[in-house]
Order: sequence, then C-alpha cells, then structure tokens
Amino acid sequence: MTVTFSTVGIIGAGAMGRGIAQIAAQAGSTVLLMDNAPGAAERAREAVAAQWERLHEKGRLDAAQRDACVARLKVAEAIEGLRECDLVVEAVVENLEVKRSLFRSLEAIVPANAVLATNTSSLSVTAIAAGLQHPARFAGFHFFNPVPLMKVVEVVAGFKTDAEVCKRLSAFAAQMGHSAVSTQDTPGFIVNHAGRGYGTEALRIVGEGVTDFVTIDRILKDQCGFRLGPFELLDLTALDVSHPVMESIYRQYYEEPRFRPSVITAQRLAAGALGRKTGEGFYRYTDGTQAVPTEPAAPQMDVLPPVWISPRAARRAELIKLVHTLGAQVESGAAPTESALIIVAPLGFDVTTVAAVERLDATRTIGIDMLIDDAATKRRVLATNPATRVDMRQAAHALFARDGKAVSVIRDSGGFVTQRVVGTIVNIAADMCQQQVCTPADLETAVRLGLGYPQGPLAMGDLYGPTNMLEVLFNLQTVYGDPRYRPSPWLRRRGALGLSLLHEEERA
Repeated sequence: MTVTFSTVGIIGAGAMGRGIAQIAAQAGSTVLLMDNAPGAAERAREAVAAQWERLHEKGRLDAAQRDACVARLKVAEAIEGLRECDLVVEAVVENLEVKRSLFRSLEAIVPANAVLATNTSSLSVTAIAAGLQHPARFAGFHFFNPVPLMKVVEVVAGFKTDAEVCKRLSAFAAQMGHSAVSTQDTPGFIVNHAGRGYGTEALRIVGEGVTDFVTIDRILKDQCGFRLGPFELLDLTALDVSHPVMESIYRQYYEEPRFRPSVITAQRLAAGALGRKTGEGFYRYTDGTQAVPTEPAAPQMDVLPPVWISPRAARRAELIKLVHTLGAQVESGAAPTESALIIVAPLGFDVTTVAAVERLDATRTIGIDMLIDDAATKRRVLATNPATRVDMRQAAHALFARDGKAVSVIRDSGGFVTQRVVGTIVNIAADMCQQQVCTPADLETAVRLGLGYPQGPLAMGDLYGPTNMLEVLFNLQTVYGDPRYRPSPWLRRRGALGLSLLHEEERA
C-alpha cells in the first residue's frame, strides 16, 4: 500500500510532535522532525527510537520493522530542511501569532501541492490560515496525548479548506492506525466541545453544596460506568490545561451558559493544586498513588418503617419490587400512613418540590434516582430534602443497602447527580448535531475514543431514553430557571418521535 504522504515534516518535538512522528514513520512515511530549541529534535528522535526498541522487546515490532522505522525518522536542523515535504504538521505552542508566522514562512518553502496542518486544540483553524496565500491547502489535524495510544484524530476544515485536503488527511490517519473524525472549525472541535458537560456540571453540583468531589466520582463511575470520575479526570489532565480550555470555549461561544467555567477550578489553579503532577488536586497523591477516603458504612437497623412509594415515581413497578426484595413492607394505600417512609423518584425535579406538589410530609420524604435500571448499576443514590428527619434518612439508607449495594446520600437538588450530568452531556451533543459541527456517527466515535466514555453521548441518550432526557432537562430548567438546561431542538424532535438519536439520520 502506498502511503498518502511520502515525506512528512513535524514542527515541534514535544510530546505531541514525538507521538505524531512515531505513528507517521510506522505508517511508512519518511519523517523530518524539527524544533527551534537546540538539540530538542535529536533528543526526540532518540526517545522515539527507544520506544520502538521497547515495542520490539514486547514482540510488537520485528527487528526489520524496528530498523525501518528508525531509518525513516530524521532530524531537520531548520525549517528550510522541510522543502521536500508533501505534508507538514505543526505541534508548537498554542499561540495564534506564533502559528501564523510559522505557516507564512513554511508557505514560501514547501512545494505548491504540499498540505499544511495544525495540531491546535483550541485555536481557530480559519484564523491561523487567514494570513496564507493558499488557505485551501490548510487544515486542522488534531491528535490527542499520548498520540500512539489515543486512536482518534480530528480533521478540521477551515472556512477555505479544500475538501480533498481533508480526505487525504483522513486517509493518512487510517494508515497510521487512527480513526479520523471530520469536524467544522468551531470552538473545541468535537472532543473538547462535547466534553464540556461532564466536568462543568459536576463542578456546579459541588458548588451548590449538594455533595463532595469523591461522592460524585463514585456515583458516575458506579451508576453510568465512566472509567474515571470528573474530578479524577481533572486531576489527570491537570487544571493548568483543563481550566484554560473551559474559559476558552466559554468565551469563544460568547458566554454560552452551558459552558460556564467554575470558580472552584480557578481558585485551585491559582493555588497550584493542579492534580496528579503536583501531588495535590481534588485528591492527594503519594508517589503517584491516589488517596481515596473510606466510604461511610451504612447504618444498621433491624426494624424498618413501612414504605409508601409515590404513584408518580419513575420506574415505580421496579421500585416496588426492589423494596419488597429488600425486606420492607410496601404500603398500597392512596396516601402514606403516619409512620411510613415516603419514597419519591423524580426526573429532573428536586425532592422538596415533589413533596410540596404531591402534598407529602416532607419530614419523611426521601428521593431515589431511578433514571437507570437498578440491576444495571453498582450504586443507589438517595436525596434528602431540608426537612427530612434523621431517622428517616437512616432508615432509607439502611433499607437500600441491605443487599450490599453501595448507597450514596446527597442533599436535595434538581435532577440528582447522574440525571444532571448525563442530561447535560446528551443535550450538548444534540446541540452539536443541530449546529452540524459533525455527523452523529463521528461525534460518537470522537467521544468514545477521545474521552473514554462508556458510550457515545447519543447512544447514552438512547440507553436512558430520549423522553427521559427531555423530562429531566425541562424539569431542571423549571427548577433552576437557567438557560443552560434548555433542551436542544435536535433532541426535542427526536425525543418527541421516539426514534434512535444516532441512526435517525439514516432513515431520512
């Protein structure tokens, strides 16, 4: 197979540049690695060669493949050494003027048919290309760190990019073993745009005093299957990277409420509590090992009050069966007796509002999150309201922990943790489809590979129900009066029709 680009220049010998150089050489291209810092390109070449040696030792490259890759990776001492390249990828500092100046210089050196690409993660591809004589050959080619392991690359079309350029970059990505996703030149492209819902909504929940960082991480991992909780993820990526991205996307979208950053990360950034690399973030780290507080034990109660379950509870039949299985008496009357523990299971609404609307005794009312099938989760989440009695809180906790499943008890808020975070993720993704930032299929691929979510956001909406997502969002908007929960028109249409969010476009 003939490689799409025979000679590839990489400018910038940091982690990203090294990673791109490695997979390009492995694909069969001759790679010229260049960096302005004296000796940086040679050190990077040696580091990549050492990586190939490790792959050989593990049996993933034979000796001939290793030697061929090493022979294809060369150092260019100056930008003029890239004049024979048919593709040049820039991976330098995220500064608009630095990148513009670099590409203006390159344009005078490389052949007229050479493709120029930027690995920018946050700057406008169109803005970088604005000073070029031939912006049609310029595109974004955004990889993720570590490049060899993160198997997705965003191919970004600027305003004047030739479609053929994007096709060639996508083909080259496939030859390098990566999945290419196509995106318009919008703030955050696909991955950083779609990823706004996870951390930002979790930060809002903490900021409202609903619960703590550790509990949110536990809930989202155990209920939804996320590999890392949002605060573990922020510690991993580091706040000196994550917080500026939050601010950048918020500003570039003219202060769209859905993307509003949090003062919590701003303060921690100022304090230098960046995450794993500083030994302190939302968690503390000793020799790279995360310290996690012990989870409080559930209260033990031999005698439990009878349980009355609201007729309006989500998954009511399932909830009744669960309470029976856990050994509690379920009341069947139209109203609870005076000794009953009252259970509600709202979607989007807070427990306080439900108790008031249904004329329930708030002192005995507890909420449970039933958005997800209980059998599919590793954790149950209960919510008190400001009037809930301690004995009723303990009774509910003891009851729902009887079979050994973990239980978290949080303070009252609209939408519990999972409902708010998942609803926000799905809503932002739906809005990206409405804006035609990318296709639904590319959105799903980018998020699964770039963010490591258990499902793509649209598949997540399908799994938990488009109509449930709409109910959560409409009710959150009522509770908070905040436009950040306004359902996307794209989601409203599909929720109303009950069609698959992902495959509806294929039926058109």
